[in-house]
Formats: sequence, structure tokens, C-alpha cells
Amino acid sequence: MNAPFPEALILRAQAIRLATFDVDGIMTDGRLTFDSTGHELKTFHVRDGLGLKLLQSAGIEVAILTGRSSPIVTARAKELGITHVIQGAHNKLESFSTLLNQLGTDWRECAYMGDDLQDLAVLQRCALAMTVPEAPELVRSYAHWISPIAGGRGAVRSAAEMILQARGQWQDAVQPWQD
Repeated sequence: MNAPFPEALILRAQAIRLATFDVDGIMTDGRLTFDSTGHELKTFHVRDGLGLKLLQSAGIEVAILTGRSSPIVTARAKELGITHVIQGAHNKLESFSTLLNQLGTDWRECAYMGDDLQDLAVLQRCALAMTVPEAPELVRSYAHWISPIAGGRGAVRSAAEMILQARGQWQDAVQPWQD
């Protein structure tokens, strides 16, 4: 049985083969932190990591698409087994289109979660556009779904849960932790 989501959202979620996430503002809270030597620091929420693993376990390919470049993102992606990582994407639409071509995936099979103006072109084309509550109004206006949880605080996990619930895969996803 599907979760109580609008039928249109359920149909969008059922088509997803690729779920792609921005980093700053989505996987993190969007703040940029530097140590005294100028090295960038990022904080990721552990529940987001499990959410990404749950999507992968359900057969959904996971990717990262970010405008910034950071060895921290590379390390986090490796830790989570995410092989499709695009950093330094100054034109996210172009970068995402290239990824789709490489994977043989269509826009109608993609979910994307982004939070700012540079994400708009991708959000406007994906089957399932997702964002966070603190995103600018213009970005929220293009989203099919807005996480109830802020970026960097579990927004990715909430997106993963929504997708899996809407697809009727949530119970199977959590089965390993239940009696």
C-alpha cells in the first residue's frame, strides 16, 4: 500500500531510476565553514547517508551534482558507494544532461533535490523536483515536493523515505531492522 501522497507525486516517484542531490544546502545546512588554515569543513547528517543507501538498496541509482568542488564530498560519496559525483558544475543543466546520456536515463526517470537558483534548470526538467523549506520562493515554486526537514538536518533522508513510501517499497527497505 502506498503512503498518503497525492496521486501525481506517487506516479512521479514510481518512475524514478536516478535520484540526484545537490550538496550545499541539501546534504549540508548550506553554511561554508573554514578552519584556521583555510580548509573547508562540511557536516553531513548520518540519517541522510542511510537514506541514500536505502535508495540504492531499492535499485535507484544515486548521484551528486554540486557547483562547488571539495575533497570532503569525494570522501563522503566514496563512503556511501556513490559513483556518480559531479563537482564544480558551473552549468548544472549541461552537467546533468551529460550524466543522463552516460547512464542512458531520461529526464522522466529522474529526481533532483536542489535549493537555489543554480538548480532551477534541472528542477524544471526532472520528473520529481524536490527542495527544502528554506529554499527561495522561486525554487520552492518549481518543486513537486518540499521536505519538511531542513537541508543538512535530514532533508535527504526525508526525500528517500518519501520516494520509497510513494513507490510502496518502504516496508521492504526497513525490513532488515525489524523483528
